[in-house]
Amino acid sequence: MGDYLTPSELPQPKLKRTNTGFTPNQIIALDASIPESAKHIWYKYSQLKVLDSKKQTATTEDDVLTNKDAFEESFVKHVETTLARNMYNCDNLAAYQATSNTIRDALLIDWANTQQKQTIQDGKRVYYLSLEFLMGRAMDNALINLKSRDNTKKSLTELGFNLEDVLEQEPDAALGNGGLGRLAACFVDSLSSKNYSGWGYGLNYQYGIFKQKIVDGYQIETPDYWLKYSNPWEIMRSEIQIPVDFYGYVYEDHDPNTGKAKKIWAGGERVLAVAADFPIPGFNTDNTNNLRLWNAKPTEEFDFTKFNAGDYQQSVGAQQRAESITSVLYPNDNFESGKELRLKQQYFWVAASLHDIVRRFKKNHKNNWKKFPDQIAIQLNDTHPTLAIVELQRILVDLEDLEWNEAWNIVTKVFAYTNHTVMSEALEKWPVDLLGRLLPRHLEIIYDINFFFLKEVERKFPDDRDLLGKVSVIEENAPKSVKMAFLAIVGSHKVNGVAELHSELIKTTIFKDFVKVFGEDKFTNVTNGITPRRWLRQANPELAALIAEKLNDPNYEYLTNLGRLKKLEEFVNDDEFLKRWDIVKFNNKVRLAALVKETTGVVLDPTVLFDVQVKRIHEYKRQQLNIFAVIYRYLKIKELLSQGVSVDEIKEKYYIPKASIFGGKAAPGYYMAKTIIHLINKVGDIVNNDPEIGDLLKVVFIPDYNVSKAEIITPGSDLSNHISTAGTEASGTSNMKFALNGGLIIGTVDGANVEITREIGEENIFLFGNLAESVEDLRHKHIYEGVHIPQTLAQVFSAIESGIFGNPDEYKALIDGIKYHGDYYLVSDDFELFLAAHVKLEKVFGHHGGDASDTDHLHKWVKSAVLSVANMGFFSSDRCIDEYAEDIWNIEPLNQ
Repeated sequence: MGDYLTPSELPQPKLKRTNTGFTPNQIIALDASIPESAKHIWYKYSQLKVLDSKKQTATTEDDVLTNKDAFEESFVKHVETTLARNMYNCDNLAAYQATSNTIRDALLIDWANTQQKQTIQDGKRVYYLSLEFLMGRAMDNALINLKSRDNTKKSLTELGFNLEDVLEQEPDAALGNGGLGRLAACFVDSLSSKNYSGWGYGLNYQYGIFKQKIVDGYQIETPDYWLKYSNPWEIMRSEIQIPVDFYGYVYEDHDPNTGKAKKIWAGGERVLAVAADFPIPGFNTDNTNNLRLWNAKPTEEFDFTKFNAGDYQQSVGAQQRAESITSVLYPNDNFESGKELRLKQQYFWVAASLHDIVRRFKKNHKNNWKKFPDQIAIQLNDTHPTLAIVELQRILVDLEDLEWNEAWNIVTKVFAYTNHTVMSEALEKWPVDLLGRLLPRHLEIIYDINFFFLKEVERKFPDDRDLLGKVSVIEENAPKSVKMAFLAIVGSHKVNGVAELHSELIKTTIFKDFVKVFGEDKFTNVTNGITPRRWLRQANPELAALIAEKLNDPNYEYLTNLGRLKKLEEFVNDDEFLKRWDIVKFNNKVRLAALVKETTGVVLDPTVLFDVQVKRIHEYKRQQLNIFAVIYRYLKIKELLSQGVSVDEIKEKYYIPKASIFGGKAAPGYYMAKTIIHLINKVGDIVNNDPEIGDLLKVVFIPDYNVSKAEIITPGSDLSNHISTAGTEASGTSNMKFALNGGLIIGTVDGANVEITREIGEENIFLFGNLAESVEDLRHKHIYEGVHIPQTLAQVFSAIESGIFGNPDEYKALIDGIKYHGDYYLVSDDFELFLAAHVKLEKVFGHHGGDASDTDHLHKWVKSAVLSVANMGFFSSDRCIDEYAEDIWNIEPLNQ
């Protein structure tokens, strides 16, 4: 048993030459071993800033980013040698691949130089662990951050291509699903742009969560294989292979010299984590950080003995089991095998990342473990990476022979945990049986962590026996489980929420007992933010250019100093500026209408109010509230028409024309969310094909919502819905994206809506609904006194139950959940408040009709839009990263 090698004991490949991460001593040693003649040639041709120890100079690259001839030469070279194509068969896809490789070549120079600089400066580095990185398309973002878009556009035009057509060839990287992953993507962008030394760590999924198709109104999930073609932004690091073990057993060994007992984990199944790197360029800086994603590979391709014996399926079994770990984002966990695969994913990712981090630390600092917290900060993005806490403790105690308390002191200084939910039912738990089978040593360590923690709690609060059960990491109910959020709190030095309201709520609800144990100082707030490079400059180039012009900022410096937007307030009464602003919005609506026609076949009039709700489909986000209001509007319009009121009179006195636009995915096993999607589509079928309605009302559901679609939808929105039940949305970031793009918000007093209101002013946002402090009382009232359905909502339910929108049995669970099962998300309580908010906002929008000379419209809606954008500076992800750096990570920007 003793001769079994654990992952850290396996020999690691010693790379004599890599293009990143040399320490000064390594440079000196390697420099001495390379012949002078070889060095002369390297210095002559290298594009890297290779330090010549004699001359102390560095070579520079022929800049394909700003030199048209250099770009075109590189482009043609890649077409002919990388792609093996030529001028005659270079289509848009080949043009995308050649352009990406050309830009990537230049980017890699900054990337390699950054890694070298970070290694030599040897400052503290942050590692951001996230199970999702919803990056979107890479090339346009790289062109903007590297300030090479204009040069690339001109060069491609001369080569016979249109930049926009070429950009369309890139698939969305399906490495995330929702706000959690998009936040991580914004954060790695800001880490680079703000000159911090920071890496992201995640998984390199071959398939996204799923591709959403709508068939007869239903969501149908199909595989999302986004890597149909090679990904030019991925640098495979096949030489970086970290063994990761599962299953097996634990035994105790004794050191023959000291007699000290030591736990040995002998794993029963081994896979290899193989690195793939994605350079993350900063804006207005050469600082280019790294996103390292892991691929799962077998230790051996297949069992040759079984293959020769004719057992072909079993011969590749180990390979298939290994590769399944990074096959799909969020495998369905409705079954035990799915749960096990998810847990495998989480451990595989954090184990590979931790061993990589430790390896890098030891290269500079050997076994000086006291320095580890001074060099390393690790941020846990939600509970998915919580096993990293356990794995680092295992590395330090089992593999590096530190005493338990010394190791735990290091661990708790290194980790910080971001919580993303206030709903206790959404907090991750893992059955003890599953953990013990898959990771037997880790379960032992978790029990030890909990034991020492509870002993300390008992010492501090000897008279409060109930407290021990409330804060225990182990849930004793059946099935016995490990509470990952509790483990994350115990193992971290800081816990942050992602909006002020959210951070207060977690302290007073789900984590209140931990506030008692650790004190308030452990809990802090960092309100989420978004990167303005992607969500303004890339998504809305016309508006970004207009802002740059008015701020007299031709280099778009405001994109890294978003507070400069405040200066736009000076132009809020400038009619000419407001007209230009409105034309930009109209052009963006035309673009959105084209997307709607392409994806749904429905034709929208871009002069009507575009009312948008795009986000993950969930009952707490209340798409059902929105579609019920749309149904009510349709019923009232039909009633007016039946009374002889003309369409023009309806527009003038009752309802302005509008299009309700929905989008978002429902989890495959979430019946209620899928029912909401079905209802939206069936309402659209009826409304859009009603000849009496015309442009008074349209209802569309854009399928397969993703980042690149969001970049079109967000700028084209007049109004966006952020209408979660108060106290359920942690923050939200789509509200920030819409507001930054000049769309107004209708929303509840929830998540970051609270801070957006404070920044932009109550007069520039349409708030409605019950407040968070009323929610529990209302739920209690529903249970014990029943749910009161207002007459307006009752009309909607009657229409649905009459079969107007198809078989009413399809919607029975949705309606009964509100009528008879407590209406947990308070649709009945907020429905009429929602309708009233729409009446108010539609008066402000007015009867615009696309007439830019309509000064009444310009001085109401558009003025509010300008004021909204002018006050969105706080919601840059750059500000978030600065707050994390100062208050949680204790890191400084790199010297440039």
